[in-house]
Amino acid sequence: MAKGKPMLDVDLKDLPPDLRWREWMGRIEAVLFASAAPVPRADLARVVGAEASVDLLIADIQADLLGRPYELAKVAEGWMMRTRPRFAEAIRVAADIGPQHLDLATFDVTVLAAIAYHQPLTRAGLKDILGKEISRDLLARLRALDLITTGPRSPQAGAPYTYVTTQAFLAVFGMESLRDLPDREELQDAGLTD
Repeated sequence: MAKGKPMLDVDLKDLPPDLRWREWMGRIEAVLFASAAPVPRADLARVVGAEASVDLLIADIQADLLGRPYELAKVAEGWMMRTRPRFAEAIRVAADIGPQHLDLATFDVTVLAAIAYHQPLTRAGLKDILGKEISRDLLARLRALDLITTGPRSPQAGAPYTYVTTQAFLAVFGMESLRDLPDREELQDAGLTD
């Protein structure tokens, strides 16, 4: 046992199979409930036995949550609990909080999209794509919101910084990975590109 770390019985061999499964489900649900960020599958696997399938446990938890005001969602290459969108207004009224959206201008979203589709991307690359200089203040604001971060230095002269999206970007936009970004044809169908 590591010093200061309690030993967790993950195999639960002393329990009958049905109770063992329920305990594993409870552990995963508790971990997800306590986390404010998506929890990767590998982290969830640390609280259940080797013979347990995290994917099947998640599926059973999701089935238990049908009809409940919250759900398990796969976002940012992990799992998280979130309130179903239809209950958002009730939460705002009861908690006396305002809208919980990011205050992003259309151009901010355009910059985020350019970075998401072309990352890692330099400021010069953004200018080439968008046809205008992108201010350091805008990029700093997107970084402060944890939607982008600096990526590897570009191999160009001067080795400028590049920008990449973050796990928070995926979570905010409800994506599991960048593969969930709409393709060009979907964007054209929605009237968002030429």
